[in-house]
Amino acid sequence: MNLFVFGLGYSARHFVEAYGRLFDSIAATARDPGTGRGDGISMLRFGPDGADPSVEQRLGEADVLLVSVPPGSSSDPVLARYGRRIAATKRPQLVLYLSTIGVYGDRGGEWVDEEALPTPLSERSKVRVQAEKAWATLSKDRAKTVHLLRLSGIYGPGRNPLVNLAQGRAHRYVKPGQVFNRIHVDDIAATLAALVARPAGGGSHAWNVTDDEPAPPQDVVTYAAAMMGIEPPPAQDFATAELSAMARSFYGENKRCSNRRIKEMLGVVLSYPTYREGIAALWAAGEGRVGAGRPPA
Repeated sequence: MNLFVFGLGYSARHFVEAYGRLFDSIAATARDPGTGRGDGISMLRFGPDGADPSVEQRLGEADVLLVSVPPGSSSDPVLARYGRRIAATKRPQLVLYLSTIGVYGDRGGEWVDEEALPTPLSERSKVRVQAEKAWATLSKDRAKTVHLLRLSGIYGPGRNPLVNLAQGRAHRYVKPGQVFNRIHVDDIAATLAALVARPAGGGSHAWNVTDDEPAPPQDVVTYAAAMMGIEPPPAQDFATAELSAMARSFYGENKRCSNRRIKEMLGVVLSYPTYREGIAALWAAGEGRVGAGRPPA
């Protein structure tokens, strides 16, 4: 079984490191292949400045496509360049597309599952919905099975509140009633592995990849600070806090995403069902200490 990865970023690399043994060969793209090399991975260039000619061949040999390249301002860059090539490939292919729960927009703090119609608010989420639809179209070919993984806030080694606190980058913005879902990168990898192991069956399928407990962001920072034995940063009123337009837009969406489907249909057992288990494990592994952790890709 051959794996092709578009965009060997944080989540995709973690999946390859944890489950690369499932594949006979692995090829992956990066804007600068020299920065993304890994044992047993054939690195190819793909980005706004062009692509390695061998991408076409490796795509035709792939059994599993993992796509973690985000859409551009108006379209999906992978489909724009390789959509016809992927569609023309006759071999059965499993497509794993990493999306976001941002496609659901704002739900006023209510629970939402995969049956809900996407109602994106931000322009980036509207483009993401269009990208999801474009990838799902591939499943009209019975040889193609497309899974849309809607990820919540990703954290893990090198990318977590412990590191933010240690580097003085943590904040506690308080907006009454605001909650966010999160997901540890280990649990993303486990969900991807479960989909690879699942009989293909054709069609397109959406999955919320998220933890059990949507929580106020300030509570997560407070918990991490307590784990470190330090005082948390002072609480700041969201209404008057100085935030970038991007950061403020995240607080404009408030929802609780259900992960029941990945548990009941895929048999996924989360290693870190809430932020508490995740942060405790990261602290035990040395995160948040001077010289610990690794920078995010």
